[in-house]
Amino acid sequence: MAQAVEVRGFTFGYTDTGAVLTDITLSIEHGEKVALIGPNGAGKSTLLLAMSVFIQGSGTILIDGIEATRKNAKEVRSVIGSVLQNPDEQLFMPTLFEDVAFGPMNMGLSRQEVVARSMRAIATVGLAGMEDRPPHHLSAGQKRAAAVATILSMSPKIITMDEPDTSLDPRSRNNLIALLASLEQTFIIATCSMEFAAALCSRAILIDGGRVIADGPAALVMSDAELMRAHGLETPAAFRDRSPNH
Repeated sequence: MAQAVEVRGFTFGYTDTGAVLTDITLSIEHGEKVALIGPNGAGKSTLLLAMSVFIQGSGTILIDGIEATRKNAKEVRSVIGSVLQNPDEQLFMPTLFEDVAFGPMNMGLSRQEVVARSMRAIATVGLAGMEDRPPHHLSAGQKRAAAVATILSMSPKIITMDEPDTSLDPRSRNNLIALLASLEQTFIIATCSMEFAAALCSRAILIDGGRVIADGPAALVMSDAELMRAHGLETPAAFRDRSPNH
């Protein structure tokens, strides 16, 4: 069985700024919840874009065994779904139902299957009964859940998320963590929020300066206070008592 994600020697850069990612090599198994941690500008979001074939560099990225190339983009995106940092960029239809149904409709599914998938996804994220509500009338936490529903309705095996707890209050953040923890998909989450990463993810990959600095169990990586400080990050409260450097 193919890995959910396999990255081999991936390098990407812009002509005017040089390399953003350099020789990234990692693999992620199906069902893992992985945090990509690192300071702003480390290259986390760029790596997520490459996984979904929004950008291409040198090296190889395989998504469920499919090479992430422009030629294979449609097939890759049927396996991996992306939840954007700003849910307002993902919610653009008049009603929540229409937003969640947009993806399945463009997959060529029957009307019956579109409705079934959409209603199931809306219920899964806890928004049942809000199908006819305009997305801009939802709270920040509800918008985040709605953005997840727009991806769930397409039944991807893998979901990437970029800074998913931005602008959420503590209750909404906890609700989102509970939702994501309940889902079976592979999650790859780029975040600067160590508390969010610690609460949800069992593995952490620290990226800085476009390179993988550390990769291992979240408790081990994020409890290393010296490592975290060196890369501008804080040890989450849950792991502070485990740190040999604390």
